[in-house]
Amino acid sequence: MRGGQFPETKAEMIIAADTDGIARAARYLAQGGLVAFPTETVYGLGADATNGFAVAGIFAAKGRPAFNPLIIHVPEAAAVRHLAEVTPLAQKLAAAFWPGPMTLVLKALPNGPVEPLALAGLDTIALRVPSHPVALAMLRAARVPVAAPSANRSGHVSPTSAQHVADDLGERVPMVLDGGASDVGLESTIVDATGDVPVLLRPGAITREDIARVTGGAVLTVEDLKRGGAGQDAPTAPGQLESHYAPRARVRLNARDVMPGEALLAFGADVPKHTGPMLNLSHSGDAVEAAANLFGHLRALDRADVMVIAVMPVPYEGLGEAINDRLGRAAAAR
Repeated sequence: MRGGQFPETKAEMIIAADTDGIARAARYLAQGGLVAFPTETVYGLGADATNGFAVAGIFAAKGRPAFNPLIIHVPEAAAVRHLAEVTPLAQKLAAAFWPGPMTLVLKALPNGPVEPLALAGLDTIALRVPSHPVALAMLRAARVPVAAPSANRSGHVSPTSAQHVADDLGERVPMVLDGGASDVGLESTIVDATGDVPVLLRPGAITREDIARVTGGAVLTVEDLKRGGAGQDAPTAPGQLESHYAPRARVRLNARDVMPGEALLAFGADVPKHTGPMLNLSHSGDAVEAAANLFGHLRALDRADVMVIAVMPVPYEGLGEAINDRLGRAAAAR
C-alpha cells in the first residue's frame, strides 16, 4: 500500500463505521488497500476496481478463482455510464431497484477504467448501487468504483457481520467497517440486462416475480439459455460456481429426520426430533427471516464441529428460490 499503515492485529481491524472510520476506509481504497464493508446483502471485500494490484489483492485474500468475475459497486446509477453500455432494460431495472440488492450485467465500455482482472476477461461488467448508508458514504468518499465480492474465503459461507469477516479472513483484510448485521443476508440478485429480455443469472432478495412486474414480460434463466443451446461452462457473473457458500461440514438437503451426530438447520415449526445442535432459519416459516439468518446459522452450526449439517426443506416460492440456490451450492461436491 502507498502511504499510511494498516492495522496489525485482529483487534484493531474492526473499526466503527462512523464519519472518521468511513473517511479512513476511503483513503485505504484510494491508496490501493483492501477494506471490508457492510452492505444490505452481505459484507463485501472492496478494492479500487481501476487498480490492478488492488484487485489482485482480493483474489489473493479470498483464494478466489481468477475466472470468477467481481461485482463493481458505485454510489449512484449515473456512474454506470462511465463503465458500461446502458440499455433501456437496464435503465428500467435501475430505476426500480437501485439503490438496492440487484446487480446488473452490462457490456463493458471498450478501454474502460475497470481492470480486466475484475471482469475475469469477459466483455461484460457486473454493477451494483448498494442501499446501505455506510457503503454509499464510503463509495462517495473513495471516488473510485469498488470491486467487492463477499468478504470471506472463496467458497465459504458469506459474512453478514464484521466479526464473520474477521473470523474467516483474519489478517488477510486490514480493515473491516462495522456497520452491524446485514439486513438482507443474501447476496444480490444478478440480472443480465445486455439485451431486451432480462436473464436471471443468480436469484436473490429481489425475486423473479419482482423483476417481471417491472419489465412486464418474461424473465429468462440460465437454464432457459442452455436449453436453447447458448449455455457455457465458465461463470458469466459472480456466484455461479457449482460449489459455493460451503461450510466445512457436509450439507444434506431436504432432511425430514436427523441422523446421530448431525446438526440441524431447521425451517418452520414442525421440527424433527434430534439430540445435536440445532438452529431454526425461521420458526414461523418466513422466507425473509430465513434469508437473513441463512449464512449466520450455517457458520454457527459449522463451529459445532459436526461432520454433517442436515437442512430441512425450504419452499421454492419467491425468496425461497434464492435460499435453495445458496443451499444447493453449499451442498455441491467439492
